[in-house]
Amino acid sequence: MIYHYDITTSTNDDARDAKYRDGDIIWADFQTAGRGQRGHSWESRAGENLTFSVVLEPTFLPVAEQFVLLEAVALSLHDFFALYGVATSVKWTNDIYVGDRKAVGILIEHALSGDKLSRTIVGIGLNVNQEAFPSDLPNPTSMFVERGVKFERREVLERIASNLEVLYSELEQGSKAEIERL
Repeated sequence: MIYHYDITTSTNDDARDAKYRDGDIIWADFQTAGRGQRGHSWESRAGENLTFSVVLEPTFLPVAEQFVLLEAVALSLHDFFALYGVATSVKWTNDIYVGDRKAVGILIEHALSGDKLSRTIVGIGLNVNQEAFPSDLPNPTSMFVERGVKFERREVLERIASNLEVLYSELEQGSKAEIERL
């Protein structure tokens, strides 16, 4: 289920609420305290981009194999861009680039139960329709900048969610070969 909000502090913080279950997506038009890896902030113009979190409950996945979950997320985004003829690369562990310009940031937070993952929150910031960026951001880009057209954000979100659902299901079934192709 997709839960859409106009504004929130952080979709990753919201996703910690137990009311959200495996597969739920928390999407906000604007985050007042969005964040990225290692304490960096994620800035996004309200209503132009996608800032969302996906709740997963990968209880089947040992903690030692948690990186394959990040690979599935990155691959779902890589495959999404390919649908629009945009070639991307992954800057491990948390960025998707078009050439030398950053289009997506990923923040994954895990909760553990023994030697298994119990709950994972996948935060994604995707530059969709933003045309201009603050000058202090290093090399940002957006789908609009790359393709020259505006995109309907919910459609973008649903396509990414569909890609991720397929790869997550493969991972749950024990198939990692397709996921590890990047």
